[in-house]
This record gives sequence, structure tokens and C-alpha cells, in this order.
Amino acid sequence: MAFPVPELAPALPEIFLLLAACVVLLIDLFWPGRQRSNTYVASQLSVLGTLVVLVNTYHGPTSALSGHYTVDAVALVVKAMALLIMFGVLLYGRDYLRERGLLTGEYLLLSLFALLGMLIMASAGSLLVLYLGLEVLSLSSYALVALHRDSSEASEAAIKYFFLGALASGLLLYGMSLLYGVTASLDLVTVGQLVGEHARSGDFSALLGLALAMLLVGVGFKLGVAPFHMWLPDVYHGAPTAVTAFLTTISKLAAFVLVLKLLVGVAAPLVQQWQTMLVILVVVSLAIGNLVAIAQVNLKRMLAYSTVSHMGFFLMGVLAGGAEGMAAALFYMITYVLTGLAAFGMIMLLSRAGFEAERIEDFRGLNRRSPWLALVMLVVLFSLAGVPPAVGFYAKLGVIRVVMQQDLLWLALLAVVFSVIGAFYYLRVIKVMYFDAPEEPAMALAPALDARLFMGVNGALLLGLGVFPAPLLALCRAVF
Repeated sequence: MAFPVPELAPALPEIFLLLAACVVLLIDLFWPGRQRSNTYVASQLSVLGTLVVLVNTYHGPTSALSGHYTVDAVALVVKAMALLIMFGVLLYGRDYLRERGLLTGEYLLLSLFALLGMLIMASAGSLLVLYLGLEVLSLSSYALVALHRDSSEASEAAIKYFFLGALASGLLLYGMSLLYGVTASLDLVTVGQLVGEHARSGDFSALLGLALAMLLVGVGFKLGVAPFHMWLPDVYHGAPTAVTAFLTTISKLAAFVLVLKLLVGVAAPLVQQWQTMLVILVVVSLAIGNLVAIAQVNLKRMLAYSTVSHMGFFLMGVLAGGAEGMAAALFYMITYVLTGLAAFGMIMLLSRAGFEAERIEDFRGLNRRSPWLALVMLVVLFSLAGVPPAVGFYAKLGVIRVVMQQDLLWLALLAVVFSVIGAFYYLRVIKVMYFDAPEEPAMALAPALDARLFMGVNGALLLGLGVFPAPLLALCRAVF
């Protein structure tokens, strides 16, 4: 297929990131610097450079490559958020990985290629490009989980993630192929229109129902909602914490894109069917996520089950539908990835060579050892629990409000009940930080200055957006 060169202009951010990743590869080969310092700096500059290109090349909604690639306001916001989050993931993980001998060129390159897959997904205008971006992201993620080759836990997590992820991707692909068989088109807009026509006429109802079920299973796996969450606790626990931070942020933004393009976009005419399925997923996720998290003593596993419940809250916004519901869902996802980045970033800052600060008891007496880090972690936990004035409160309030507008009062009440239950395991960590005596001898805390400053900015955002949520809310409403 031939296309004019100027048509590539909307894809300049992805092109820049791909070329920058190739430059990073050459730098790592010929001039890595001491302990990969040059490779790390080049990777961070690649991320920031992509962000600059993204902002400066956006001039309104447009499409390229015969409609396979589209750029709109939602894609712009999601891409910018992914780039900022990736900068934080690499910054938090730098010293953590370096102390374990894992800050390698492979880690940095795989992270950049996974980010590239995420950006491709955000601008996908066809089923083909959407799946291409998903596979670039997924294959890079499988390798990242197995980064620590000498760890049996990491190897086990990688194998589970790979096999279950391959199954989910296969189901998702088969669902897409059924849509293509029914509509004879790959374009997302065209497929959505033809699905609507067939749904109204009753044609291909069995095939459309089967395709919808497969799409929902694939999306549910990527989100990590119950009952498709079986991989989540083991992968979060077994992977290096820097990789876990990536999975709980960038991968969740990618799952948001899947929901937006497949359920809210292509399958919008089948809304009555998938709304019923989403109600079941929301209830099961809220129940399993909050109840099982109470029994966890490992903080990473606790945050994994917490993720299950948070994705249930996110789906409540999707369930409500419409511009208001999707705005609430986007607001929830943005605030969640900011909070998840800070939570796993704190684990990395408190860890040291030979010690993983991943158990709840490892935070014992943190306030006495570092009042500043304890305060930031307090804000993070308040946000996860949905306690004001942290931004998590307004995120949960937003999705509860939109489902109430859809006459789903019982679901809103159920969400409130499980949110109160979930507050217990977050408050348990706060109690350990502020009221328990530190271990003797106390662990020395000496995270790098730039990581501490970024953590302060991260915590300030969670608090500032909680006190002044209006600008972010207005942005989320404007893009829809």
C-alpha cells in the first residue's frame, strides 16, 4: 500500500520514539557509561523528547495511513500521561535495579518498546493496528517480568504471565477476526457502524455475541478484573518492583484504550449485552479484591488485589456510559496510575541491596526514620482508600455518582460498602508506619535526591488534585 510521506506527520511521536530507541541501543552497545548511566539518560531523554514532539505536532483530530492511524484529544491525553508515568517508572527504578545488577540495556530498551506499543494502541484506527500495538506492549512486558533470571519467583511469574496472556490475546484476536468476518472491514468506525446495522436487523446475532464475549475476556485479563485476575498477584509479587510499577501504570492505561476502542467504540451498539456482563465483573472484582487483600502480609500482593478492586471501580464509569461516564472513568484511571506509581515507587525507595521493602512490617516506624516519606505514603494510602482530601476520594465519588444517574443505586451502595471494607488494609499500613517501633537496628534510608524530589511531586499531585480536582475533571470532560 502506497501513501504520501506527509501523511506520516501525525505519527511523528511514535516514529521519534522508535528512532530514539534505536539510538539508545547503539549507545548501550558502544558507550553505556558507568553502570549504564549514559543508557539511562538517553532513555529518559527519549521519553521527554517524545512528549515534546507529541505536544507540538497535535493540531486537532486527524487520521493517517488510510485511516489506520488516528489522533484525537483522548489519544493525546493518554499518550502524554503514559510518557510522564514512564519517566517516573524509570526514575524510581534506576537505583533499585542498579543495586541488583538489573539496570541493563535490555530493561531500558524493552521499556521503551513497551511504551511504543502503548502509544500505537492509543492512536489505532483499525483492529489491525490496535492488535499490533497490544502485542508490542505484551511481548515486551513478558520479557520484563523475567528480567531477574536468577530469581525463581520472577521466572514463575513470567511463565504464568506469558501463558495466560497468550490465551487472552488469542481470544481477543479471535473476537476481532469474527468482527472482521461479519463486517468485512478493519476500520474501527466502519466496524462499529456495521455491527449496529446487524444488531438492529438481527443478522449474525450468534457470531456477534461470541465475538463480544471473547473481546470482554481479553479486556478483562488486561485490566486484571475478577475472575480474570489469577495472574495478577503472582506477577506483581514475582516481578522486580520496577517492572511491577510499569504493569500497574502503563499496562492499565493500555487496558483503558482497549475498553475505549472495543467496548465503547466498536461494540457500542451491543451496549445492553456488555453492560450486563460488566455489572457481574464489577461486583465480583469489588468483592474479591477487597476481601482477599485483607489477608495479605506482602504489600505487593496486597496492592495487586487492591488493583482488582480499583479496576472494578473504573468499570463502573464505563458501565454508566455516555460522555459523563467515560470522563469519570478516565479521571479514575489517571488518578489510579499516579497513585500506583507513587506506591510502588515508595517500595523501591525503601528497598536496598539484598532487601526488598515489600512486606507490611518493613514499613514499621517509617515516621521516625523519615517523616517526609511517611507523609507522602500516608497521602498515597489515603488516595487508594478513597479518603479525602486525597484525589482517590473524588475519583470514587465520580464513578459512584454516574452509576447512580443510571438508576444503579444498589451498585453504588455496594461500592461504598466495599470501599469501607477496603479502607481497613490501607489503614493497617498507616498504623504500622506511625504507631509501631522501627526494627533494631533501624534501616538507613538514603534514596537519591532526584527520586525523593519526584516522590514529593508525585505526592503533592495526589493531594493537590484532591483539593482542586476541577482542572483535571474539566480536561476529562472536554476530551469526550
